[in-house]
Amino acid sequence: MTPSGDAAPERETESGLPLEPAYRAGLPEPAPPGEFPYVRGVRADGYRSRLWTMRQYAGFGSAEQTNQRFHYLLRAGQTGLSTAFDLPTQMGYDSDDPMARGEVGKVGVAIDSLADMETLVHGIPQDRVTTSMTINATASILLLLYELAAERQGIAAERLGGTIQNDILKEYAARGTFIFPPRPSMRLVTDTFAYCAQRLPRWNTISISGYHMREAGATAPQEIAFTLANGIAYVQAAVDAGLDVDAFAPRLSFFFNVSNDFFEEVAKFRAARSLWAEIMRDRFGARDPRSQALRFHAQTSGATLTAQQPLNNVVRVAVQALAAVCGGTQSLHTNSYDEALALPTEQAAEIALRTQQLIAHEAGAANVADPLGGSYLVESLTVGLVDAARELMDRVDELGGAVAAIEENFYQRHIQDAAYRHQRLVESGDRVIVGVNRFTETGQRDVEILRVGAELEAEQVRRLQEVRAGRDRAVVGRALEVLRDEAEGTGNLLPPMREALAAYATVGEVAGTLRGVFGMYRPTAVF
Repeated sequence: MTPSGDAAPERETESGLPLEPAYRAGLPEPAPPGEFPYVRGVRADGYRSRLWTMRQYAGFGSAEQTNQRFHYLLRAGQTGLSTAFDLPTQMGYDSDDPMARGEVGKVGVAIDSLADMETLVHGIPQDRVTTSMTINATASILLLLYELAAERQGIAAERLGGTIQNDILKEYAARGTFIFPPRPSMRLVTDTFAYCAQRLPRWNTISISGYHMREAGATAPQEIAFTLANGIAYVQAAVDAGLDVDAFAPRLSFFFNVSNDFFEEVAKFRAARSLWAEIMRDRFGARDPRSQALRFHAQTSGATLTAQQPLNNVVRVAVQALAAVCGGTQSLHTNSYDEALALPTEQAAEIALRTQQLIAHEAGAANVADPLGGSYLVESLTVGLVDAARELMDRVDELGGAVAAIEENFYQRHIQDAAYRHQRLVESGDRVIVGVNRFTETGQRDVEILRVGAELEAEQVRRLQEVRAGRDRAVVGRALEVLRDEAEGTGNLLPPMREALAAYATVGEVAGTLRGVFGMYRPTAVF
């Protein structure tokens, strides 16, 4: 009871988990950092010997413009690259395709062929800087272009490090940049696993993503459950394809959102590590500790950024980034304050990077592994999230696994229900969004925004036409015929794709060849 005798108002986490007014000891102490099931982190010393990779997401306009932004961020102290691609590239269309009109270079960089990739990585030490590529349906194509561009700089494939997102299942559940139906898409994923095991041993072949499901409205338990259920589907598909689990599982990585509820987010990462370790050991028989340890990239939540009072986003991002660090992320992107309005300006991108550097070098959070371990609240939330996520994962298993659950719209219904609940709370004022539904009076000035001009598309199309005019059309045609034949069979698709791309076949031509065999996915209504 409160001093006045009135009952304290009920509170809950952002995801709807009930909160007590205070917490006390009572839960068993988890294993130390670096020990199974890695609740407290995958490294015994946390960040003491090596900080997380500061990997700012960048990409807009042409390959040349994005290359300039990459070099700017590296000079500012960024320690890894992260590439955003425009929608035509993500969907497998060339920049001169009618489907690409008005979208070229708008939400990421336009990459049509090896010529563009060579420009994108010009002057980048690909053997010393790891690169993450946020690409899914065309992930194998962009990876091959990256490998070929490195070879033209004299860098061997086995020296390349980085990550492709390559998580197609969450596209059907939340994001929408799919091309092919789920089952041939899964074939491309496992073909990439096998290809990289032979040629790119340092490459993370998938970043199993909960980020976009959370952005679409998922709760923290749903983000954990659906992400790990997708991970199970990928591992099972690779095992079914004849791969040894300990041969590929150490190169799996995850990608999580960091939302506003600081303590719930810290607990979410701890819960996810615990569940994945158990899954890999007990379900798949993985014996290599690297196969059991969940490693993840985190990105602060774009959905929480507001166009109203955009400078408030600096604070939101700082709180979210601190939660990611306290939760033990291996890599982090901090959003820029202007992202609710446009692509980030250089100034906004620099402030986002400086936020990470301040946390790393001034806040003290990097000095101790799992700094919130032992907090009564965080330990309780960790257990609660494990239980809630495990219950959802059991239901996915009952439906036949992630692919079947997505095909039956199980993920989609749960995410939409959670998004609807959140929106009702915001509109009623029960969930406060500062500057949006409360504290709306402002003296903040408008911020400068980055604009991608219409002339970019015409210039990109001109460069694409030059590439087509300068290549050997007969060689490209034969390579695409071989790819079509392999797609109709059961062989690994990456070697014939590589041959076509090396001859300067375009992203649209390679994806179009596969469309002709696999068809296109048409989602059914969720409601």
